Order: sequence, then C-alpha cells, then structure tokens
Amino acid sequence: MKDKKMVNGGQVKNWSCINFSEYVSEDVAQEFCRDLANMCLVSGMKFTLQPAVNIQTAPPDEVEGVLRWVFQEFSESHPKEQLDLLVAILPDNNGTLYGELKRICETDLGLLSQCCLTKHVLKARKQQYLANLALKINVKAGGRNTVLADALNGCLPSVTDEPTIIFGADVTHPHPGEDSSPSIAAVVASQDWPEVTRYAGLVCAQEHREELIQGLFKSWNDPVKGQQVGGMIRDLMLSFYRNTREKPARIIFYRDGVSEGQFHQVLLHELDAIRKACASLDTNYQPRVTFVVVQKRHHTRLFPHNHRDKEGRTVDESGNIYPGTVVDRKICHPTEFDFYLCSHAGIQGTSRPAHYHVLWDENNFTADNLQTLTNNLCYTYARCTRSVSIVPPAYYAHLAAFRARFYMKPESEGGSMAVPKDNVKREMFYC
Repeated sequence: MKDKKMVNGGQVKNWSCINFSEYVSEDVAQEFCRDLANMCLVSGMKFTLQPAVNIQTAPPDEVEGVLRWVFQEFSESHPKEQLDLLVAILPDNNGTLYGELKRICETDLGLLSQCCLTKHVLKARKQQYLANLALKINVKAGGRNTVLADALNGCLPSVTDEPTIIFGADVTHPHPGEDSSPSIAAVVASQDWPEVTRYAGLVCAQEHREELIQGLFKSWNDPVKGQQVGGMIRDLMLSFYRNTREKPARIIFYRDGVSEGQFHQVLLHELDAIRKACASLDTNYQPRVTFVVVQKRHHTRLFPHNHRDKEGRTVDESGNIYPGTVVDRKICHPTEFDFYLCSHAGIQGTSRPAHYHVLWDENNFTADNLQTLTNNLCYTYARCTRSVSIVPPAYYAHLAAFRARFYMKPESEGGSMAVPKDNVKREMFYC
C-alpha cells in the first residue's frame, strides 16, 4: 500500500474504540487509534481523527455491557446520526470474545466493527498492519479498494457488455461430534456494475450437514397477506437493482464446497431455485445462468517443466508456476467443461491450483473467456493487494458462512440463528 490509494475511499465520520486487553495502556490505545485514523486518511478514506465516544477500557467478560453503553452514549449525543465503526482491541488469546463481539455488533446493535489483536497493537513497526486494517475498514465503510482497469474502461469481457451479477455461495458444516448444530449457508452477490467489486452477503441456518442450500428461494402462505415469496437470491437481485437501476441479463454463480458426487443434485436444486427467484420478480424474466463449482481440496499440483527456468518466465522466485497459469486439457475431464487455474503467486511451498467445473452455461462462454474473467476477478479481493487462490465471491461466501457460526447462541443450536441488521448486510461485514 506504500504510495498507493484506494479507488474509492469510504467515509467513517463517527467511530469509537474499546480496549479489552490488560496489556494495552490507555495511552497506547489512543496512539494506535490515531495511527490507524491517519493511515485510513492517507489511503484515501474520509476518516474523522477524533472518536465520537472516548476510548473505553473494559474486561472481556463485560463485552455486552460496554458495547451497549458505547452505543447508547453515542445515540444520546448524536440522535440523528449512526456510529459508523467500532474498533476493538482484543487479547491475543480471546476465547469466545471475538465471536460474542461480532454477534452483538452485527445482529443486535447494527454496528460494523474492526478487531485488532494485542500483539499487533504493541508491534513497533506496524505500518503494513495498519494498511491491511485500512483495506478492511474501507470496504466495510462502503468504499472500493481495487477495480479492474478493463471494468473502468468498459471493456471487461463478458461483464461490461450487459448488466451482470456475480454470485458466490458456500455451506459450512459443524465440527464432527456436534450432532445438533445446523449447517450454515451463505450467499454473496456483486452490487455494482460494471466494477463487480462490492458484494452484499446473506446467511441462513439449515439442517445438520445439508449440502443443498435451502434458503435460495422460499415460498409460503401468510394467513393475512396470502402467498409470499423470498429467499437469498431474490433479495440480492433486488439489492443489485436498487444499487445499479439495472436488471441483470447474465448471472455467473460460483459455488464452493461441492464434491463431484453431489454435482448433479446441487445443480438441479440450486439452478431451479435461481430460476424461481427470477420468475418471482417478473414471470418473463429469465437471465442467462452460468453455474460453476469451485474446488480447492484436491491432490493435483502443477509444476513447471524446467524448475530453473526463471529467465524464461515459467517459474517465479518461489519455484512455483506463475499466477495466471491454466490447464484445461490432458488432466481434465475428456468431455466436460473444467479447468485448473493457479491465480495466486506462491509464497512458500507448492501452490495448489483451484479446480473449476462449469456445470451449466447458458452464456456460451469460451474456455478462454471464462478462464480470463475468473483469473481477473482474483485480483479484486478486498483484504489484500495480491491475487488470491480462488475467485473472490466464493471466498467471501466462505467468510460470511464462517462468521455466521458466531451468531448461534448455545440455547439455539437446534437451528434458529440471529441475522445481521439491514445496514450491516448491505456492506462487506465479513471482511
């Protein structure tokens, strides 16, 4: 981030900080917050230097009380405004504190928060850490960190020619031995076009170890209102329209976490849900759908033919193949549309490529077009300035599903789950 700025800086007008660490003094906490605010400013954000509520110190077991106090204190002093951000300094070994804080902030108070560990706050040289925090805070505040140049210039293949929405979906399951805990499904969808960098996310609990996403489309009969429809796909499509004033003509759906034995079942169920969600908006509305499964847990590795060929541009400094390397023949399926893509640079060890399976394609992508689009999207991940190993919408869905695990209270393990407030789920709260 040195000498670089975000593409669009978000605004944090009102913020506060709570220090839960006994090893961080009040002076150190104030200095850290001042440095963080300055980093956000020089990175391109609009960030007020002074907190709206003075920095508080509290023990971890008083997390709910102090959160409500700060929220109440701000609401009384700023009745017509909202608290944009809460910075929390946590002990390095914080147990359930992180999850409790996120649950209360996001599902109860409607607060976006940024947590920081004590070891990073006390670090002498922490400019890189502050820059990484600024990236996360910016997208939570409605900004954009990176945008593909082709998208800005209106020439991103298969996206800028007509309104396109990109979905990511994932299901996380409880740990082995947790017999009653539900699985958590998460769906994210791009909310800007043609930039495709901002993703809103929705989560829902479903039956224990159920891989099919049950909440994509829902229809029920209300005794008063009659037949009602809803679901995550429908809600995210409506949100896309509110933000862009465009109806998507093309849907690209990246689905994570599906084994090959479940391909047919997942495609039938989830493609049908997408169709029904679109038809519920307009009976004649049927955008073209491309359904892609993303797999990372496999044993395939790609190696350069000549490990010493660094001058020939086939090997990077770590000895791995270069990011952007695609393999779509020889080791792929002889008749189906699949490919391996190594979109990230190796840092240590051997890079593991992502395996993409195109199960359904009404947009008639050529292999080159879909591979190029997928690789390009990997450079738009909000939390870092490098390319990542799987396409960001699938990555975001995984983060959102993992976050929602904290929304489960011990007494509600049978299936009910709190959900983020409307103002929270509009932003990239899971980053």
